[in-house]
Order: sequence, then C-alpha cells, then structure tokens
Amino acid sequence: MSLPDLFREIDPPQRLLMGPGPVNAHPRVLRAMAADLLGQFDPEMTDYMNEVMALYRPIFGTENRWTFLVDGTARAGIEAALVSMVSPGQNVLVLCFGRFGLLLTEILDRIGAIVEIIEVPWGEIVPLDQIAQAIERFGPKLVATVHGDTSTTMAQPLEGLGDLCRAAGVLSYVDATATIGGMEIAADRWGVDVVTGGLQKCLGGPSGSAPITISDMAAERIFSRRHVELGLQTAKPIENRGRRIGSNYFDLAMIMDYWSEKRLNHHTEATTMLYGARECARVTLGEGLEARFDRHAAAGRAMTAGLRAMGLIVYGDDRYRMTNITGVYIPKGVDGEAVRRRMREDFEIEIGTAFGQLAGKIWRIGAMGYNAMKHKVLITLGALEAALRAEGFQAPPGAGVDAALAAWGE
Repeated sequence: MSLPDLFREIDPPQRLLMGPGPVNAHPRVLRAMAADLLGQFDPEMTDYMNEVMALYRPIFGTENRWTFLVDGTARAGIEAALVSMVSPGQNVLVLCFGRFGLLLTEILDRIGAIVEIIEVPWGEIVPLDQIAQAIERFGPKLVATVHGDTSTTMAQPLEGLGDLCRAAGVLSYVDATATIGGMEIAADRWGVDVVTGGLQKCLGGPSGSAPITISDMAAERIFSRRHVELGLQTAKPIENRGRRIGSNYFDLAMIMDYWSEKRLNHHTEATTMLYGARECARVTLGEGLEARFDRHAAAGRAMTAGLRAMGLIVYGDDRYRMTNITGVYIPKGVDGEAVRRRMREDFEIEIGTAFGQLAGKIWRIGAMGYNAMKHKVLITLGALEAALRAEGFQAPPGAGVDAALAAWGE
C-alpha cells in the first residue's frame, strides 16, 4: 500500500448487513453521534446519563435503579457483570446451547470460578427441570445464560428461571445482546438479577456500548464484595487492594459510583457512544415495544417462509427460534462461501457464516433493527436466489419472495 493510500478518506461500501450482527445503524443514531462532545461532569452530560438510565428501564422490562451503560462492546457488559459478581472458587452454573454459552464459561474460568455446564445439542434449549436439578445438586452462587444465541439462532425460554434462583438464594445473569430491542426482555417479571445487551443488533446502533440492568439484590452483592475484597473497611494500603477482583475497568461497583449521584470519577465516559445509545432507546420506545417485537417477528416469519419456499432447510427448532436470525442449511454440492461472495460483490448484501460444529453447514441470515423491514427481507431473498442459481442450485424462480410477502402479513 502506497503512502497516499494511507491518508485516503474513508468511503465504505453501502452494504446491506443481513447477517447475525452488526447491522446497519439507524440514520437517527448516526446523526446523534455527530453531536459535539461534553465534559464527563458537565451538567448537560450528566443529565443525558440520567435520561439514558430512564430510557433503558422499559427496554429491559425493569424498574431497577441500576440501569446504565458499560463503555465497550457487548462483551464488555458480559465481562463486567461476571467479574463483579463472581469470586475465585465460587460455584457458577452455565446454561450452554451454543457458542456464546461457551464464552460465559471461558470468562468464568479466567475469573477462577468452579463452573458446571448444562450443555444441550446445538439447535435445542435447556429444559427448566434440568436447571432445577442442577441448582439443587451443585449449589451455585450464580446461574448464567444467554437469551438468544446467534450461533444456533435459538432463544432460551426464561420464564421461571428467576423463581428457581430466588428460591435457592442464587443470583442470575442473562446475556441479551442478540435479543434486546427485538424480542421481549422482562427482567422484573422473569426475576433475573443482571441482564446485559449491546447496540449493534436489534437496537440498530453501532457496537461499542453495553446497556446493563442490575437488581437491588445483585447490587448489594457487588458493593459488599467490593468492600470485603478491596479492604475498604479496614483502610488497607492501596497496593493491597483489588488483588482478587480481576478488573479495574470492569469493576461495576466503581462504574455504579460514577452513574450515581456521587459522580465519582472512574473513567472518561464515551460521550459519542452515550449519544448513540440514547438515540437507540428513543427510536425503540418511539416505535413502541410491542410494535417493534411484532415487526421483528414478521421479518423472521417472512425470512423463514421464503427460505423454505426456495427449497432450503431451516436449521433448529421452530418453537425456540429467535425472531431476528434464521439459520439455513447450505445445500449439498453448493459452495457456501461462493454464494456469500456473490451476494456481497454482486448485490452488496452480507449474510453470515457459522461457528464451530456448524461452520460450513449453515448460513445465518438476520433481519433486525433498522433492517427488519419487508423490502430488505425481500431484496435479500431475491439476491440469495440469484446467487444460488449461479452456483448450480435450482431454486424455484420467485418462490422465496412470494412466500415471504404472504408470510409477512400473517
């Protein structure tokens, strides 16, 4: 690459992102992120922070006082939650039905937790009775799960999980990165203690900010653990503090102090991302949560119907499929990457490949956030048909688009 090329203006292609995320950001979000910066203790800035807290409570389905943002991608929220609630040597039960359940396990292993996994075949979900038996047998301090795992396109039912945990005196954590803003999140009704999310999927924003909500019970553990482990009650020298908490940046007790009325300095708030997260919430609530969930359900229904009408086999259990991502088997004899390349180069559309045991076996096609629209689903199906035919698969001409149109209004 020549030196002048290094200084060229960024001019990315106008690509339609119909994979498992990220997706195209809503134009209102991009405009909000172009606003001027403010100092982190500026009264206008702290007012925006308070507004963000209020805006995300209904999106999480909660009245939790501790509802705010962790600066970083969705994984920052996941790690902050786990590193702040779990101490080395504590028992943690993980529900695993895909790649991102394995991610929870990896983070917990790094913390030094004793992890037991309830693992089911990919394409299935974890039954409630298995969770109850494992809690009774293993005695965890925390039960952790993903709500919608994009690697398998399945959504774990969460009704009853909180009741099981509360009855056993166990905290619960849910990673809702892939579903928040597109499927119902009901933290209070489910009785779950901590839920984290991300902007880059159903909320229609860029990656880089992780909304989080924390129950009073979980907040009490986070603050009390910080006092005990950092030695604040005994005024230990600063060099002896923090040896057991694995992160300073992701220490939720310190972040919560910044988001509280105390405004204690922890980090320089990512102002531009806060603007974006705030606008994501405004767009979501402006549409109405039920209307938004219905739109995502219609998009998923249409995508699934269109794929089947083209002669393709949809992956997983229909009863538990996420509304915003559909897995579909790559037909035998078809080069899956060649199809993806044709869609990208000929139509400027991106669909997703897969992880682990599903790599090379399925495509993952998303329709979420700003992209969960009828015309974008139809354009994607039409492009996929053309790419498949070019690679030798004889999809019935127009069948996918026709079926999707009919299914959208069901």
